[in-house]
Formats: sequence, C-alpha cells, structure tokens
Amino acid sequence: MGLLIQTTVVYYLLFCTFVDVNLNKVMKDFFYGIQDLFVDVLFAPLDALRALELENWFAANMFSWIFMAIGFVAFVYWMMQLAKFNANNEEDKSISSHSYL
Repeated sequence: MGLLIQTTVVYYLLFCTFVDVNLNKVMKDFFYGIQDLFVDVLFAPLDALRALELENWFAANMFSWIFMAIGFVAFVYWMMQLAKFNANNEEDKSISSHSYL
C-alpha cells in the first residue's frame, strides 16, 4: 500500500511538472506572439513615418495636418450654423429657458 501511494505521488509530481513546463511555454509563446504582431506588423506604418520624419517633417506629420483641416472645417461649419440660427432668432434666450431653472 505504501509503495502504491509513493508511486502515485511520483507520477503526479512528474505530471504536474510536465504540464507546468508546457503551460509556461505555451503562455510565453502566446505573449511573444502578441509582441511580434504589434511590433512587426501593426506598428510598421508608424516606423515608416518615423523614418520619413528624418527626410521631410511636413510629410511625416500629414495625419496631423489632415485632422487639423477636418477640425477647422467642422469649426467653420458649426459657426455658420450658429450664425444662421442666431439670425432667425430661433434660440430661446429667456433666463428660465429650461423647466428646472
């Protein structure tokens, strides 16, 4: 009976060691795979922009210029809409324009 328990414990410890090593390897490979995906694939356009910055600063910041232009157009549109509604006197300018005031 004692030999059977010792053998079972030894087999159990060997199994746990094998599973733990494989689990560590699998998790390590999983996280290294995520690292490779982001570093080598998804950040490649940003690396190209970083290399382009050494040659032409304005071209490297083209996304910033595009977003600034979109924001400026949206701002002008919003101001034109405000001016249109202000000219038609559609805004309720009373002090208690809301019921909770």
